[in-house]
Amino acid sequence: MDELVVRRAGFAPVKGMRHLALDGIDLDEQGAVGDRSFCLVDVDAARVLKTVQHPSLIGVVARAEGDRLGLTLPTGEEASGTAARSGRTVTCDYWGRSVDLDLTEGPHAELVSGWLARRASVAIAPRGGVVFGDPLTVVGTASLRELGRRTGRDEVADQPARFRPTLVVETDEPHVEDSWVGQEVAIGEAVVRIGGPVPRCAVIDHHPETGVKDVRLLKALVRERPTNRAGEPMFGVYARCVVPGRVTISR
Repeated sequence: MDELVVRRAGFAPVKGMRHLALDGIDLDEQGAVGDRSFCLVDVDAARVLKTVQHPSLIGVVARAEGDRLGLTLPTGEEASGTAARSGRTVTCDYWGRSVDLDLTEGPHAELVSGWLARRASVAIAPRGGVVFGDPLTVVGTASLRELGRRTGRDEVADQPARFRPTLVVETDEPHVEDSWVGQEVAIGEAVVRIGGPVPRCAVIDHHPETGVKDVRLLKALVRERPTNRAGEPMFGVYARCVVPGRVTISR
């Protein structure tokens, strides 16, 4: 079994907020522990708020431990405390499937609603509930470097969070990860099975810390990469954990 070297690892505890760079993550059959444990909801519309529609969410840093949630805006404003279940639930359609979300009480909703200039509630999501496709995504370092070279934006290689991957792994050949589909590979203490390619949307054109649109990567990928029926270009691959374990980055 091949073993991949992990250069970066991370996720967002609240769907759509800053993709955090972490020294290590725990993987199990449902994905990375702590990934997208919370989400924001428009209760009246029964809709989960998505990054592509609200890119300013990228500027919000979320950190979670159990039911405690801390949010920090780019302005420095913070909300921290227990995101306790309120006893109310809302059922949302998420990419064609119904997801039951537990609405919370606490100071977080008011902070985020002010930032977005629209009312939003913070909800606890079931594991994998607000995830499109397999729960893990993997991107190769050579793919990032090649995209930076082709677009004249070398900094892209150092901004993998634009693609919000769970794992960035060392590779020598651009897009070699496309050829791994169906294979099982060792990553740290875990084993993952590589799935299909990941379709990309306009989120990748937004700076991974500010959320400001600053590049045209999506357009470049459409020219260079295979696309799905919706015209979305592929970059990176999905994966699913088959043997749980701890993954730490190699510097």
